[in-house]
Amino acid sequence: MLSLDDPRWSTLEGGYKVVYDPRPALERLRAGNRKEEAWSELWNELHHQGDIGPASYAAVPHIIDIYARADEPDWNALALVGLIEDVRLQSGPKPPAWLWESYMAAIHRLPELGARDLLRSDDSLVVRSALAAIAIAKGLRATAQMLTNYSDDELDEMERLYQESPAQR
Repeated sequence: MLSLDDPRWSTLEGGYKVVYDPRPALERLRAGNRKEEAWSELWNELHHQGDIGPASYAAVPHIIDIYARADEPDWNALALVGLIEDVRLQSGPKPPAWLWESYMAAIHRLPELGARDLLRSDDSLVVRSALAAIAIAKGLRATAQMLTNYSDDELDEMERLYQESPAQR
């Protein structure tokens, strides 16, 4: 994991393809200060219209580390990390070689943290994010995308339409 005092942070690009240093937002999460503001910033800066960058990859191990210690489920961590991994698998740039090992170690923790949160929460966003995180970590991109790209109502409608049209299958 890239140390928070490593000078490379100030050179890494985020989702906008401009330098973004996520350390202040990560520190707010770690301290439990202004968490909504920190999550909003990380969502906005680490991913933008299907783009991610080295800052996104460098932040993932820290997000997972912070989240693993959290007392309560929060859909943001699993959903944002899952989205970054989905973009990487689909079209994103490869993580720099010096980030690869810590990034993949964090991705391999998604099923454990997702399963933990499935047991701790009945909140729809938490459950869907946990299931999607498990799916993406296990290589089930389409399943993860169904859970994250569509609302419960949209999925219910898809199921209804599928069941109504057996002749078209």
